[in-house]
Amino acid sequence: MLTPIKSSRLFSDQLLQSYRQQGDAPADEVIAAVVEAGGPVSLRSLMGWLADTQAIDVDGQPESVRTFFASYASLPDWAAAKRMAAGMAFFKKYAGQIGLILGCFSLPYCYLGANGAQVLWLTERIKNDTVRRLQETGEWVFGVNNPKEWASGKAIVRTLKVRLIHAGARWFSLHSGRWNQDWGHPINQEDMAATNLAFSYIVLRGLRKAGIQATEQEEESFLHHVNVVGYVNGVADDLLPKNLREAYSLERAISKRQFVPSEAGRGLTRSLLTAITQISTGTDKSSGINRADTFRNLAAGEMRFFLGDQHADWLGVPKASVEKRLAGLVNRLPVFPGQFPIS
Repeated sequence: MLTPIKSSRLFSDQLLQSYRQQGDAPADEVIAAVVEAGGPVSLRSLMGWLADTQAIDVDGQPESVRTFFASYASLPDWAAAKRMAAGMAFFKKYAGQIGLILGCFSLPYCYLGANGAQVLWLTERIKNDTVRRLQETGEWVFGVNNPKEWASGKAIVRTLKVRLIHAGARWFSLHSGRWNQDWGHPINQEDMAATNLAFSYIVLRGLRKAGIQATEQEEESFLHHVNVVGYVNGVADDLLPKNLREAYSLERAISKRQFVPSEAGRGLTRSLLTAITQISTGTDKSSGINRADTFRNLAAGEMRFFLGDQHADWLGVPKASVEKRLAGLVNRLPVFPGQFPIS
């Protein structure tokens, strides 16, 4: 019996360009209300709470924030519990490999979008406090792939906090005096869709390249689960791919429009390599030997393996060879600080 060909929507330049001018209205309205009530100082205070991955109680936050959490703590009508569970089981099965792929493929993939990378570059936190940013990202990724956190509601709270962090970064970017509208709206829907792909479809591409043979059903379930997370995180429905074929089409359309070499992309990649080296040397138990160069070369080699030489060159990834790809590196090249078990 022949497998039916999946349908796919078209993602035209006109469609993506329109979304490039859009942020996330409900989240942006919260930030505007906070600033109106207490000025930028109040927003900075809120951003501190949002960045605290252990704080999930919204009591004590401004009314607009509490209302936002109450209004958007729900899943889309198309979310399928069984497919989400299967997607999380898939993540757990390959958690070690996925962690490496996220650090050496998904994150630098995002930096290839030169216009979108400007937000990270201008806010400077990712380049000045990269290890902490990786820890926050790791806690969120592993949290939203933990069934227990969905049962408790913590996964949704985590994601809504990330959504408001994005809105806060949009506000600061627009009020920095340095934002160039030619880049599009900061953290716009097109860039958000690309990031969602980086945590779903690009992960699947990385696993395939690493030689991991997953079933189509497993891959589709993982894509579905991450799309649910993307919906909660404010990505427009029109930019959430319904299947792997759509994910391929959307990725090609966005990368064709946005991927070019940039100072921001090279700088962010350099900071990422430095952070991975710091994390790796900190967990290495060897004595009397400076392993920093070794770990940096391993990380650079993995990036080149996943990205390909052209994109790696655009990001300024050093030309380092790697003797063993992926299979033996999961424990030797930790990307996220700390441990994020899924039980």
